[in-house]
Amino acid sequence: MGVKNLIDKSVLITGCSSGIGLCAAEGLRMRGYKVIASARKQEDVDRLTAAGFSAILLDLTDSASIEQAVAHTLAITGGKLYALFNNGAYGQPGAIEDLSRETLRAQFETNLFGWHELTCRVIPIMRKQGEGRIIQNSSVLGFAALPYRGAYNASKFALEGLSDTLRAELRGSGIKISLIEPGPIESQFRANAYSMWKQNIDPTQSFHRQAYQAMEERLTKKGPAVPFTLPPESVLKRVIHALESPRPKIRYYVTFPTYLFGTLKRLLPFWAMDWVLRQV
Repeated sequence: MGVKNLIDKSVLITGCSSGIGLCAAEGLRMRGYKVIASARKQEDVDRLTAAGFSAILLDLTDSASIEQAVAHTLAITGGKLYALFNNGAYGQPGAIEDLSRETLRAQFETNLFGWHELTCRVIPIMRKQGEGRIIQNSSVLGFAALPYRGAYNASKFALEGLSDTLRAELRGSGIKISLIEPGPIESQFRANAYSMWKQNIDPTQSFHRQAYQAMEERLTKKGPAVPFTLPPESVLKRVIHALESPRPKIRYYVTFPTYLFGTLKRLLPFWAMDWVLRQV
């Protein structure tokens, strides 16, 4: 798809303050897309605006904010929207038994319910156009569950099921649904996860306090915490394909662990897969 063909192609991206969202916003703008970059905090919106983006405030936990963000987007684009890249999310570490109902609900409000509400608001726009792309930034943890990541695992597993169902229901509409499933990517994800762990988990009262010591070391480690970590540009390449291919993939794997776990999940019995994931 040439640059000339992208002039009227607008893309709304969530979670553009850093990492994958910011990389996608910069990369797609350079490619010729009209990018609407959203962020949860006003200071991040101001920074994006100063960088030359059409930037809007969007809090995925707030229905009024979602409604206003969509209205603002349509005002910028003249009522059209070619694509939505749902990306804004965070990870809540902690053992399942240490997660309060409120903590688990908060994880789902940002990682699933907000995405769902935003997606449902843009579908009628895309139906009217007869075309559209909805790209969901899932995770390797959307199909491979690792210990002490239960809240995030659950939100991404749910996203995968919701997206598969949506793809079936939108068949024939001209709207394409794709899931991107990254493994470890260079971003602020670990720093944000550490903040949420400190806020919501009391390790001193937990049966898992010894395991938490190792987890804290991983979350606060300088540089890549695990092997095979890739820069966010590796996700951008899949986003571009999902936007521009006449037949975008249903799922895009990113990083070696995603390919590895995807293959092992198809080949191994459940008990063996459980053993592999416990070793990570």
